[in-house]
Amino acid sequence: MRQPEKGHLRIEDNGAVLTVRVDGGPHGVFGLDIADQLEKLVDRVDRDPGVRAVVFTGAHPERFVSHAEVRWLQEEGAASPTVGRRGAAAVVRTAKHVDRSRVLEPVMRRTPMRGALQLERLHTTFLRMNGSGVIFVAALNGSALGLGAEFAWACDLRVMADGDFFIGQPEILLGIIPGGGGTQRLTRLIGTHRSLVAILEGKPFTPAEALANGAVDEVVPQDEVVARAVELAEHLGARSKGSVAAAKRSVYFGGSMSLADGLHVERTEFFTRVLSKEGQELMLDYMETTDATGELPLYTPDTYAQALASGAVPGRRSTSRR
Repeated sequence: MRQPEKGHLRIEDNGAVLTVRVDGGPHGVFGLDIADQLEKLVDRVDRDPGVRAVVFTGAHPERFVSHAEVRWLQEEGAASPTVGRRGAAAVVRTAKHVDRSRVLEPVMRRTPMRGALQLERLHTTFLRMNGSGVIFVAALNGSALGLGAEFAWACDLRVMADGDFFIGQPEILLGIIPGGGGTQRLTRLIGTHRSLVAILEGKPFTPAEALANGAVDEVVPQDEVVARAVELAEHLGARSKGSVAAAKRSVYFGGSMSLADGLHVERTEFFTRVLSKEGQELMLDYMETTDATGELPLYTPDTYAQALASGAVPGRRSTSRR
C-alpha cells in the first residue's frame, strides 16, 4: 500500500519578505505535514515585526499545489462513523471547542474525531493569515486543484503563470465538496453564481478565465511569477503592519457580516489605529507638512507618489517602528 507522501516547506529568508516553496513530494500534494508546518510558519511571521510578507510557490515545476493528499482525506473519513448533517454539525462544533482549548487535543487526536480537528486547525491557520499584518502572496507557478486552490484563495494576492495550467475545485467529481474553504473564499472572490457553477461542474479555470473572473490578480509568464509576486509583496509589505492587519480583518471578517455588524468591526479597527503611536505620529506629520507648505500633502503629486512607494506619507517624524 502506498504511504502518504511526506511534504515540507522550504523557507528562503530574504529579510522582510520570505519565499516559501511548498514541497509536496513527487505529486506536489498538500498533506498533514504541510498543514502542521504552515501553522508554525504563520505563527512565526505574525509575531515577527521584521517579516512583512510571505510568497508561497510550488516546488513542483508545473504545479503550485496539486491538491490534498487524498489518502489523508479518505483514511480520516473512514475512521469515523457515517453521520448525517446534524451529526456532522455536532462533530464540527466539538472540534472547534477542542481546538480553542487545546486541553483535550492530545486525547482527541487518538480518536475518530482527529480528522475534524485537523480540518479545524487548517481553517484556523487560513483565518490567521486573513487577520495577520503580514501580506501573503500565492505565486502560482503552475496548476492548483482542490486544497491547492483553497490555499491560494486564502492568500491576499494571487499571481498565476500563463500557459497550459489550471486552478479550481474538482471535489464534486470525487463525491465530496471543497472542505478547505473553497465554497466560501471562491464565492467571495468571484460571486455566488460563478462559484456555484464552477464547484458543481468541477471544471477548473484556465489562467485567462481565472483572471477575467477575479480568481487571480495577475497572469504573467511562468519564469516571472515568483519575481512579480515578490515585487507585490515588497510593495504592500512596506505599509504599516498594524494597519495592514486592521484593514484585512475589516475586509475579510467585517465584509461578510451584515452592514451594521461590518461597520462595528471597521470602527473597532479604526480606533485601534487612530489611537496608536504610529497613527498619531503620521497624522501629526501630515498636519505639520500642511502648515509648512500651505497645501495638503496628498494633493501634491510627488508626495503622493513617494507615499505609495514607501508605504507612508513622508514627514519629519520617525516611522521606523511601522
